Amino acid sequence: MKQQLDSQNSASENNAGFSYLSRKRFLSETKKYLAVGVMGGLVMEGTGSVAFGQSNIMAMSPPAQVPVDKSEPIVLEKWKSEVDQQSGPTPTPMPPDQRIGYAVVGLGHLSLEEILPALNSCKNSKLTALVSGSPEKMKKVASQYGVKTENCYSYETYDQIKNNKEVDVIYIVLPNGLHKEYTIRGAKAGKHILCEKPMANSSQECREMIDACAKAGVKLMVAYRIQYQPHNRKLRELVQSKEFGSPKFVEASNCQASANPDHWRHKIKLAGGGALPDIGLYCLNTTRFVLGEEPTEVFAYQYTTPGNPLFTEVEEMVSWQMRFPSGVIASCSTNYNVHESRRYRVLCEKGWLNLDKAYAYKGQELTTAKASGKLELNQNIGMAETDQFAIEMDHFSDCIMKNTKPFTPGEEGLQDHMLMEAIYQSAKDGKPVKIKASPATAKLHGPEPELD
Repeated sequence: MKQQLDSQNSASENNAGFSYLSRKRFLSETKKYLAVGVMGGLVMEGTGSVAFGQSNIMAMSPPAQVPVDKSEPIVLEKWKSEVDQQSGPTPTPMPPDQRIGYAVVGLGHLSLEEILPALNSCKNSKLTALVSGSPEKMKKVASQYGVKTENCYSYETYDQIKNNKEVDVIYIVLPNGLHKEYTIRGAKAGKHILCEKPMANSSQECREMIDACAKAGVKLMVAYRIQYQPHNRKLRELVQSKEFGSPKFVEASNCQASANPDHWRHKIKLAGGGALPDIGLYCLNTTRFVLGEEPTEVFAYQYTTPGNPLFTEVEEMVSWQMRFPSGVIASCSTNYNVHESRRYRVLCEKGWLNLDKAYAYKGQELTTAKASGKLELNQNIGMAETDQFAIEMDHFSDCIMKNTKPFTPGEEGLQDHMLMEAIYQSAKDGKPVKIKASPATAKLHGPEPELD
């Protein structure tokens, strides 16, 4: 009889799981489930009963210092060891109703891929309006980012933005040849202007833009995002501190491949030039930024492959050198018809500093080398990724709130255009071009921005 019951119990156990358990097995299974409950949240809170998705561990908020000043970050308890890279401060976004409102003009690659997403991660800036020549595209983008229908403008109704109190800044993200017109119209509407680089098609256009903004009493900033990017700023800090000795030579290159001859970048009236003003400008501007001085002479060479339909109106390649008052020589190159490469290296008396992907939107890699006796010490300086567009927009918003001059104002853009015109002239004449006396670099900038 006992043998028959055992057989029945065994069958029942197989069919129904726990319909029959020996005392020994019950205790064993209970221990297993309690262990899982502690680790995976299976024990009912406060009871010890088995239940999926719950835990008897009480939820607690980590200790924190919460400052009264809303602009100061919340300080959480320390948990990382000193031997690990420390986290930056917690984000401190302002309440939405206190942020500076931006109208983005132009919904091309840069706006849709970088600028609009960046506005979502800004601390004191927000998207409030759109301007586009494509009603269908603008309607979709407006719905994606929560822009009100009445805050959507065409290029024809653009001037009506003056009546929109939700717009503080107009961000010009149009082809270069349109920067002047929409900057001047925006200034007349009483809005501050953030303009993509290059600032315009010529130095004369830059002067007109600067004058129009000054007359309207609005601020003008050129979007030189590299000057706000942490890796580039760190390299600049190391160079100017002479930690590696005095800089002597700079190698800089920014290259990429184009494919569409009908794109505006290949039309002289819209682009103002080819590789030089579009991507070569990064080599020019960043070198000036890192060294903190202005060139006194340039010598350039220009080339375009005969018969290439991409370059019927604009140049394919420019290579140039710049001589600086300190004796530093910079060798720069830009090309529209090779595999992407964006890097520069500063060679100093006691070592060098190298930044790969220097001009890219992300992925910067800062490395250095320095002699130490019989050894060469190589260092990879790791830094957290940041959104370069968010940083530069928040800087401009901060300038508006505090009524200060932007770090990269219109005068900075004008200086680059005068230098590019000298580079083109040198390439045309085949000889060096002396640069007329330039203002000190410091006078071209506003106050140094405070970045995390």
